[in-house]
Amino acid sequence: MATLIELDEVKKHYEMGESTVKAVDGVKIKIEKGDFVAIMGPSGSGKSTLMNLVGSLDLPTHGEIYLDKHDIAHLDESQLSQIRGRKIGFIFQSFNLIPNLTAKENVMLPMIFQGIDREEAELKAEELLKSVDLVDRAEHYSSQLSGGEQQRVAIARSLANDPEVILADEPTGNLDTKTGARVLEFLKELNKKGKTIIMVTHDKELALKHAKKIYWLKDGKVEKITKK
Repeated sequence: MATLIELDEVKKHYEMGESTVKAVDGVKIKIEKGDFVAIMGPSGSGKSTLMNLVGSLDLPTHGEIYLDKHDIAHLDESQLSQIRGRKIGFIFQSFNLIPNLTAKENVMLPMIFQGIDREEAELKAEELLKSVDLVDRAEHYSSQLSGGEQQRVAIARSLANDPEVILADEPTGNLDTKTGARVLEFLKELNKKGKTIIMVTHDKELALKHAKKIYWLKDGKVEKITKK
């Protein structure tokens, strides 16, 4: 398979007074198209920082990050924003839905940002909500939805611009076991359809059950890699 994302000796260090925090410290990762990868580690291991780097939400202090063979480590915020909008869909633990928008409007938003006609965006949002069994909740606000429903809206939103990569940060962290299992089934279905899934988690059982490859982080470094 072709390599879709590659991190080469990536570091993210923060200066805290007279000390340096090495949040990510020399990470080398390769993710292939169509992969289902878990980034696993305890709190403070560097998972969130690494997710931000992989998702073009932050830039490294050192090293190279390639997305589809394009070096994104040295782009400006405007260029990064365009890449994020087209290439990567995000699913966050806290859902990150905009409360004064309906479920449908939340799904439409990434398309509007990419300049897609509003009518076209509305039709696609309805299709995406249907795909996660929520078309009947399209006009509801997030406060009117359960946690599981909000996460499914977030999944639909992540697919708005048909990205190659779905980046899921603790996607079941705020859900009960049954609802979390359903969300993971949606992610597995997306993977079967060719989407590359990167799941950030501290849940060992979840990672071992669903991921084809696991990068185990400790103190900002990849401690080991396991494959199915």
